[in-house]
Amino acid sequence: MSLHHTTRHAIHPADAKGYDTQKLREAFLIENLFRKDAIELVYTLYDRLIVGGVHPVNSPVKLETIPTLRSDNFLDRREMGIINVGAPGTVTVDGQEFSLETKEALYIGKGAKDVVFHPAANGTAYFYFNSAPAHHTYPTKKVSLAEAETVELGSLENSNHRTIRKVLINSVVETCQLQMGVTELKPGSVWNTMPAHTHDRRMEAYFYFELPEDQTVCHFMGEPQETRHLWVKNHQAIISPPWSIHSGAGTSNYTFIWGMAGENLDYNDMDKVAPTDLK
Repeated sequence: MSLHHTTRHAIHPADAKGYDTQKLREAFLIENLFRKDAIELVYTLYDRLIVGGVHPVNSPVKLETIPTLRSDNFLDRREMGIINVGAPGTVTVDGQEFSLETKEALYIGKGAKDVVFHPAANGTAYFYFNSAPAHHTYPTKKVSLAEAETVELGSLENSNHRTIRKVLINSVVETCQLQMGVTELKPGSVWNTMPAHTHDRRMEAYFYFELPEDQTVCHFMGEPQETRHLWVKNHQAIISPPWSIHSGAGTSNYTFIWGMAGENLDYNDMDKVAPTDLK
């Protein structure tokens, strides 16, 4: 079978306080998301978000259901967002072909039957995806970078000059609860999501990429008064509970994808934490 999956259970913040480095990594870090000609995914018990990666090299890879879903097809009761993090490539949905340039996104609505990821004609194909439960069917739609809601935040003086492209958000495409976007750090900037925040009404997942192989990101998590950190490499992801901050500082600039699922689609629904209040 070309699909491999694991399940991550939800962790209470009081329990996480006592975790050592290895246990934190086992609970919140996804180290290996890409296997040649296969789909790797993690089913989380945080808003039942699925985090996955697809690496088609020699042949197309079809999205199959998993026993955990108890459904005939993966998307019978789910929606899905895909962002291309490799060379330009294609995804077919029920026979319709969608060409995705690097960092372009594809939203797939509830009820789609056949989703197939194809090797890149030039270069290496890597597709990152999130999937969340859905109660309504919205049309499948490709979102280019030109169509994204784009904002520029931060400054070089604060080491956090960055461009945020909201590709799968309710101002751009209709979804049930899934939101995704791409944040690029400018050269000389290393901090993401600082000042930090939490949002009790949504969980979040971060996927780090375009990070040189000899560099790393220190990802900060935990309650604002009880923070922890994880060292993250290129093509690795973090599961962030609703009670946790999600911020990072790299030894180089990098790009990351954020994906959210939960109670609402209000991007600005967050509880901000001043840097001087973190502990």
